[in-house]
Amino acid sequence: MSRVSAPRSPRAAIVGVAESDLGYTPHRTVLQLQAQAARAALEDAGFSFDEVDALFCAGNWSWSPTLTLAEYLGLRPRYSDSTNIGGSSFEAHIEHAVAAIEAGLIEVALIVYGSTQRSDRSRGRVSPTYRLTEQFEGPFGLPTPVGAYALAAMRHMHQFGTTSEQLAEVAVATRKWAMLNEKAMMRDPITIEDVLTSRWIAEPLHLLDCCLVTDGGGAVVLASAQRARQARKPPVWVLGHGEAHTHATIANMPDLAVHQAAIASGQTAFAMAGLRPEEIDIVEIYDSFTITVIMTLEALGFCPLGEGGAFVSGQRTAPGGPFPMNTNGGGLSYCHPGMYGIFLLIEATRQLRGECGPRQVSGARLALAHGTGGVLSSAATVLLGKD
Repeated sequence: MSRVSAPRSPRAAIVGVAESDLGYTPHRTVLQLQAQAARAALEDAGFSFDEVDALFCAGNWSWSPTLTLAEYLGLRPRYSDSTNIGGSSFEAHIEHAVAAIEAGLIEVALIVYGSTQRSDRSRGRVSPTYRLTEQFEGPFGLPTPVGAYALAAMRHMHQFGTTSEQLAEVAVATRKWAMLNEKAMMRDPITIEDVLTSRWIAEPLHLLDCCLVTDGGGAVVLASAQRARQARKPPVWVLGHGEAHTHATIANMPDLAVHQAAIASGQTAFAMAGLRPEEIDIVEIYDSFTITVIMTLEALGFCPLGEGGAFVSGQRTAPGGPFPMNTNGGGLSYCHPGMYGIFLLIEATRQLRGECGPRQVSGARLALAHGTGGVLSSAATVLLGKD
């Protein structure tokens, strides 16, 4: 199949990935989870903390996440980035780290995240103090973020005829992948009927349409092409990347039924890589809610707008299906410690390395990791490939 453009030579690669303990960790701090993941990712790469010259971190637990984490880890990075655009932050960090490598500023970047959201019981309604642009959501009791995604789901159903059964297809297929992952939090089988009869959270989203709330952390080591060749394992090359955001609050989303930020980030990433959506072997898409997946598949060009529900029907994305997606169990069944984007990169890397055991997708050479942040507000897309 011809490519859309001549891709440039990769300048950077992921060389190490790891997650911390996941689930419920009441006796661990965020820094401890981050340090655990960081150490393991560097060990995976065959690098040491002394070789890290850039630190990337996002999270709402500190006003200065990179300063605090660097101090805790004993790092003195010469480049740092604490960009926080929600769950897509870590795909954006890949883009920023690649840019710094291309500029000759850094050689080895450590990207880290951690959260004790479940232990803290911190998932809740919006703060009683509202920004001007939140003048409708907070005062009228819209639960965030689920209420915002429910609005998008309802609009998508109205405009395109998407059904609750089609949303449920995503949850069931993702659970089937989780059943193959011993680290997944939820591994019991579920059916379409189970999803539809689970309690409402915000109509039309049921409990099983919604992501988990867990503790956990993750880390990714990105290196320049030269340093990547010195890593312990074969590099997973960054072929393309893009990021975009369109709004902060759901009342200001340009089109409730279209993930426009994902359209922009995906087009940039695919053009840079010289690839088409149909060439991708593994797709890891942020699944905060089942509607997030359907809208993102449409936005990235895997199917036309409005046809995401039909695209995922018939367990197309489940193990053994023609479209392997969210192969670790996703945020719906594997884990979701507040911001899930880093786990998309971890799983995509492991799949391309062939390290995923019973859930391994045979022959995978190209992967997509796509993060969504806020209330369909931000998007960042990373395309990965192996030699």
